[in-house]
Amino acid sequence: MIRKFFESNDYNFILVTGGGETARKYISVGRTFGGNEGLLDEMGIKSAQLNAHLLLCLLNDYAYQIVPNTIDECIQAAYSDKIVVAGGLHPGHSTNAVAALIAERLAATMYINATDVNGVYSEDPKKFRYARRIEKIHVSELKNMIQKKQFRAGSYELIDLVAVNIIERAKLRTKIIKCTPDNLEKAITGQSVGTEIEV
Repeated sequence: MIRKFFESNDYNFILVTGGGETARKYISVGRTFGGNEGLLDEMGIKSAQLNAHLLLCLLNDYAYQIVPNTIDECIQAAYSDKIVVAGGLHPGHSTNAVAALIAERLAATMYINATDVNGVYSEDPKKFRYARRIEKIHVSELKNMIQKKQFRAGSYELIDLVAVNIIERAKLRTKIIKCTPDNLEKAITGQSVGTEIEV
């Protein structure tokens, strides 16, 4: 289904995978063993790159068949006119920040953060049933929401401050959505879905 979605759209895509549950498990065990945050970040990067390779298997010929290791490699791969799949690149940077950096370098028309919740909520929707989705939020307000949180490897949650700062400086048109083919299509075609970050 995901291959059909990408085949049917006249856009150039760069997908940046997160480390997901694989990264969280390795980081949790590494932390109990006394691993420092730099080492744990590297584990998260390798987990994200492993997920990127798995996505290449799914996309096959639709995708550029090398997972880039730097921003420059991502830019070069983008000229292949194939879907580029990247994972983590820099310690201390979430894959959200990596995606925002790539979008900035390419002057992308849109940055879509496809995650496991349908946008930014007033509270954590996994913990609070009364949490309400925010349809539009200014980047400065989003920064205020997350600024006091302390981020460690494997705990970037929805989006982190580095990514938000890049969105702000690059004036990136950004949407945060739940990752489904239907939501992706709505986001790309300008329909109302998830949360739009205003810059």
